[in-house]
Amino acid sequence: MQRKNISSGAPWEDKVAYSRAVKTGKQIWFSGTTAVDEKGAVIGLNDAAKQTRYIFEKIKAVLEDEGLSINNIVMNRIYVKNIDDWEAISKVHYHFFKDIKPACTLLEVSRLINDDLLVEIESIAQY
Repeated sequence: MQRKNISSGAPWEDKVAYSRAVKTGKQIWFSGTTAVDEKGAVIGLNDAAKQTRYIFEKIKAVLEDEGLSINNIVMNRIYVKNIDDWEAISKVHYHFFKDIKPACTLLEVSRLINDDLLVEIESIAQY
């Protein structure tokens, strides 16, 4: 099996020993992705919808670098700090995925790695 680790260049990748995404065979597996920019700043403070949009744009950019599109997503797992944000998050999910309707799970967690983060998303793409 061929394997390609895809890095975002974030310092956490080497500290924790993970990749932004891993391409194996005809799949790309995305690690939990948050709304943090390349300088480490949280995007969309106190706004779960903005954070969700930023996350899916980050995932989309990796897919495009690999010659794919957001339409290659087959699974999203969405972790939220406040389940009451489900509707705002779901509207953003609908915007990106209304035509392909991937499998999706949304669940509440007690904490994320930074208190300003409201959403973290894992995705799987297939081609």
